[in-house]
Amino acid sequence: MTTEYRSDTPATVTFPEVLEPHPENSFAALFSHSLLQTRRLLLRWARDPYTMLQAIVYPSLMLLMFWAVLGISITKATGVNSVYGTVPMITLVGAMFGSIAGGLSLKKEWADGLLSRFWVLPVHRASGLLSRLMAESVRIMLTTVLIIAVGFALGFRFNQGVLAGIALMLLPLLFGLSFATMVTALAVNAAKAPLVEILSLLCTLLLFFNSGFVPTGAYPTWLQPFVENQPMSCAIDAMKGLSMGGPVAEPLLKTVAWSLAGLLIFTYPAVRGYRRAAGNPA
Repeated sequence: MTTEYRSDTPATVTFPEVLEPHPENSFAALFSHSLLQTRRLLLRWARDPYTMLQAIVYPSLMLLMFWAVLGISITKATGVNSVYGTVPMITLVGAMFGSIAGGLSLKKEWADGLLSRFWVLPVHRASGLLSRLMAESVRIMLTTVLIIAVGFALGFRFNQGVLAGIALMLLPLLFGLSFATMVTALAVNAAKAPLVEILSLLCTLLLFFNSGFVPTGAYPTWLQPFVENQPMSCAIDAMKGLSMGGPVAEPLLKTVAWSLAGLLIFTYPAVRGYRRAAGNPA
């Protein structure tokens, strides 16, 4: 049996259609590239024991420590369960110290030349910085949920309803994004100066001078105006009102004002510093 081949029938080969990629500076490229780099950062942090300890584990352990050492005594002295102050305080601490760990990681990427290698790739230039804020948002929300879960085991409750509880959980996100913008600005504008490390020490001081640690009235009279109006205390007081009841409007407005001020002040230095850092290896 033979097979007859007809030479008069042209052979045709159909190739799959090749889609043109999004233009490098398009919004679609910004979205997709930012998601890709956000995933990279989250995986990097998840595989870094130091970052995981400082951002996730340490705040929950700190909450348990404060409750065991001081919480019961403060509850007996004030008649109010201390977790309604310490849980909001620790959510903010988790947001801040996690951002500091992320800032140190950013400085290392700068020193290793990783930022420069990303800068010359065909990716949207804004995706590197935007992805960091997106990754910070995911981390802050995960940390907040974990801390509140531990707080529930210690007696913390959303006494003002579900909507107030959702608003309470969004405040650390707003506060944390503003703080993360400041950390990023400091990290990319100082290759050698330990600005991020110094900020960590200042945050430790603020930890002991806010309305979540002890009520504002327990501080010396001359110190009370500072304690009442510093950013952490404003956010803590707003979160207290959203959980156990009490004034909400004034501390909430102060928290929004502090957060927006941080974003307005540090966004431009962060963008300018990131561009310079990516173009010039440390």
